[in-house]
Amino acid sequence: MSNPIFLNPSEIHAPGGYSHAVTVSGRLLMVSGQVAFDKDRKVVGNGDFEAQAIQAFENMRCILTAAGADFKNVVRLGAFLTDRKYLPVFREVRARYFSGSMPTSTAVIAALILPELLIEIEATAQLSS
Repeated sequence: MSNPIFLNPSEIHAPGGYSHAVTVSGRLLMVSGQVAFDKDRKVVGNGDFEAQAIQAFENMRCILTAAGADFKNVVRLGAFLTDRKYLPVFREVRARYFSGSMPTSTAVIAALILPELLIEIEATAQLSS
């Protein structure tokens, strides 16, 4: 069994007290919850759910790319929304990033770490062997 490899791509904001992702056994990539932070940890799209969802998915894209993967490799997606009214827009934005077979998915309505954040997404991806 190989040691875990922790990933923190320099193209997105620096994590604070966690890693953006970790590979396990060289085949699984666990991606920490991604929010609408830009590279400087400033919230993108204050009050705009769609803009925040796009930023969160773009942060995830950056992490997947750094691991040699893309959204086709994602086998599980978790989403945390601050209000159920955002669910239709979430589904619309998600469809821009996923096509064909969809990953397993969970959506939860929850308060997030900062009141201005409206969405957080996390994922597990299977890496090529």
